[in-house]
Amino acid sequence: MRRHAAWITIAWRLAGPLAVVVWLCGISAMNARSAEDDRFTTAIVPAFKTHCAKCHGAGDDVEGELNLLALNSKSLSDNIELVRSLIDAIDLEEMPPEDEPEIAPEVRRRLVSELRQILHASVSQQGTFAHAPIRRMNRFQYNNAVVDLFRLKSIVFTLPERMMRDHKGYFKPQTGKMADVVTVGSRPLGKSQLIEQRLAGVAAFPQDLRAEHGFDNRGDHLSLSPLLMDSFLKLGQSVTQSPDFVKGNVGIWEAFFAAPGTDAESAVEVQRRLQPFLVRAFRRPVDQALLDRYSDFVLRRLNSGVAFTEAMKSVAAAAISSPRFLYLYESSGGGETAQSVDDFELASRLSFFLWGSLPDAILLDLAAADMLGTPEVLDAQLDRMLQDRKLKRFCDSFPAQWLQLERIISSLPSREKFPEFYFSKYRVSMHMMLEPLLLFETVLIENQSITQLIDSDFTYRSGLLETAYKGLGTPPGEGNRSRGGGVTVLNFNRVPVTDRRNGGVITNAAVMTMTSGPERTQPITRGAWIATVIFNNPPEPPPADVPPLSEDPSEGQEHLTLRERLALHRERSDCKGCHEQIDPLGFALESYDPTGVWRDKYDNGRDVNASGQLFRKHSFVNVVEFKDAILAEKDRFARALAGHLLSFGLARELSASDQVALDEIAAATAADDYCIQTLLKQVIFSKPFQTKTNPHDARTASAAQ
Repeated sequence: MRRHAAWITIAWRLAGPLAVVVWLCGISAMNARSAEDDRFTTAIVPAFKTHCAKCHGAGDDVEGELNLLALNSKSLSDNIELVRSLIDAIDLEEMPPEDEPEIAPEVRRRLVSELRQILHASVSQQGTFAHAPIRRMNRFQYNNAVVDLFRLKSIVFTLPERMMRDHKGYFKPQTGKMADVVTVGSRPLGKSQLIEQRLAGVAAFPQDLRAEHGFDNRGDHLSLSPLLMDSFLKLGQSVTQSPDFVKGNVGIWEAFFAAPGTDAESAVEVQRRLQPFLVRAFRRPVDQALLDRYSDFVLRRLNSGVAFTEAMKSVAAAAISSPRFLYLYESSGGGETAQSVDDFELASRLSFFLWGSLPDAILLDLAAADMLGTPEVLDAQLDRMLQDRKLKRFCDSFPAQWLQLERIISSLPSREKFPEFYFSKYRVSMHMMLEPLLLFETVLIENQSITQLIDSDFTYRSGLLETAYKGLGTPPGEGNRSRGGGVTVLNFNRVPVTDRRNGGVITNAAVMTMTSGPERTQPITRGAWIATVIFNNPPEPPPADVPPLSEDPSEGQEHLTLRERLALHRERSDCKGCHEQIDPLGFALESYDPTGVWRDKYDNGRDVNASGQLFRKHSFVNVVEFKDAILAEKDRFARALAGHLLSFGLARELSASDQVALDEIAAATAADDYCIQTLLKQVIFSKPFQTKTNPHDARTASAAQ
């Protein structure tokens, strides 16, 4: 220490303080590298040699072209995607394979800890996140944005992707309490659900595609071709020219469209009306040149004899056809490192995340005052947004897509084998799909723990749905209730769950039905759903040359259980690894038949076997113990759900650089008893949500024109 102090004194005198700081930083970096080298040598290399070298070591047959023994500390820290993959494979006990010696628990914990330190250090050093690409609004967001901009008393066009409709105003987040009886509508009910107040003459553009294991707001799926751009121009005109676009249906009519008094000067009045309108439409300040461009358009129309209201309709149509309105983008950061989003960009991120629409005047005013990003102000605004009825739009988009519930629309159990699934020309699935959605809304509105999504102590049931479950967990006296197979509106009652075979999003009939075939359950599909939705760890797609298991057992296999048939089916070595992970998750649900009804035996009389292990350390013999196993790993679920929410909020796929934030979000959520609103807030306060990595991009610049 004395020698170092002496050198610092000499250096300070000869080279000055700046040189000394640089020198000390160099020593610090060398020390950090030395510590990283030590961790790699003492903890990581021995584990790789002992447990991984057989498949991922030196030799001609290296699986996945990954030679772990060829890595050093620098090459590993420079490849954070590889580090992320290693952490996932080791932490989730996917590696080594089941037929290889296991890693001792203490060795596994240390190995994961060391790899996480490398990941955290690399992310901190790089200081960057994946770029959120420029994208247009999807049609759900477009509908909401137009409704909010004009304060319409109707929707713009019907959206079949809205799977549940509120018929009597049950959704009241400001109360913090969900009603005990709710009246809702269901998407597949047919024309009765499409008869809603909307603008006549306005047709929706095609439904936007969902990303695989993702959402329908991803930039790479929301392009804008010249043909679609032309359709948006026509769409904007059809909105303002609709016969329903009139004073009684447009909230801003008097302030924006109504003709001014005779003493008003046209140019001044037009700009006075346009300025706040364009700020709201474009979600950011408008400069004088842009304001002049739009006002000149109106004045030319007025000078040509067009009535004031019609001229303002024309400019409004032009505004909602502009790339400034249609595109969601952020200004260029001018560099490769992450920079804080400005307050207007933050306002848009917030509103499109929680409300699926434009920021309101309060958010924009706070952004203009440069106050929105202040932690205490932002926290207060989040409380306000979570209590606003527009939160229903979040519930109309995120949970259905997260749970992949659209798959139930095409689920058609055999009518001969499951006749109780059908009534009249309708299917019980229209009632099934609403149960997990109502559960999610209740957990959100009442700010309950996210563990309720796994194993809830309540649920919502219609009379028909209770009958469909055939008394499983039905409260005393409720089983005789009328089937209640309504097809216009449905009444759902909040009921306690006393049998844990019910409750949560995992074991509800909707998920069981949509992950089954017409004749039998599909444990592989169910396992893949659990891995993707609950643990955010989707399996790789199967090899193209693997034939599916037939619905009916082949000759000589009639006496086998489904587990035994699948064991014969998947003997290929390239299938084994994935099946070791997803099959136990799917077979845990095997006690539910293809319509979600409990069963103890197969049709051939064999007992159903739902036993297995979760992450090779939590054994279970039935679905209740399976839920207990998931709850024992609730931190993983919190992190996985945080990943889904962050991906939805940023409209992009997550990368290795986001993993540090997910660790922090999950830890903060756990510290507050896993409350869902805490989880949402932590997502919004996270670095990926608050920053942008947006190097100069000509496409972004051109979109703003």
